[in-house]
Amino acid sequence: MPQVKALIGLGNPGDKYTETRHNAGAWLVEALAKDHHTPLRAERKFLGHYAKIVLAGHELHLLNPQTYMNRSGGAVAALCQYFKIAPDELLVAHDELDIAPGTARYKSGGGHGGHNGLRDIVSALGNDKSFHRLRIGIGHPGEAGQVVNYVLGRPSKAERSAIDAALGEVEATLPDAISGDWARAMNRLHSFTAPSA
Repeated sequence: MPQVKALIGLGNPGDKYTETRHNAGAWLVEALAKDHHTPLRAERKFLGHYAKIVLAGHELHLLNPQTYMNRSGGAVAALCQYFKIAPDELLVAHDELDIAPGTARYKSGGGHGGHNGLRDIVSALGNDKSFHRLRIGIGHPGEAGQVVNYVLGRPSKAERSAIDAALGEVEATLPDAISGDWARAMNRLHSFTAPSA
């Protein structure tokens, strides 16, 4: 399995959205950069906030696009082009309605599932869907008509703490995931549920 060379955290730019559920992917990248004492810096050529860390002996590019969610593809394509990263060497972290807060799942390839960030990335990569995803559970409001307000709303304190616990577990499994040992990473992550979820 190819090793992962870049981790992309999806979200919307600006203070207004920082704490909203739609930014769960960006929260992971921010936490990882902070834990590695490597600040994310604005990088115009990648249309986002960028840092490079070493994880499990591998260089890993971190990027939070600073375009709106439905325009995430431009930043991802720019990073891939610059560093010659193939789609199957990407891990894209995003919020997932179909999973409860406090859980997260790895997935390789597949469709966009109606997620506007994924849809734009697939399109920007020339319809190549082979990139890996990290689906971060945020739960579902129960009705389709409430989804937009829900993803752009803030999680409750208990939900946020469950999401943060899941992100902590993701960080623990990332060395295996980026080294290409997906079975081991999935085994651990997929059996985790945060206590309060």
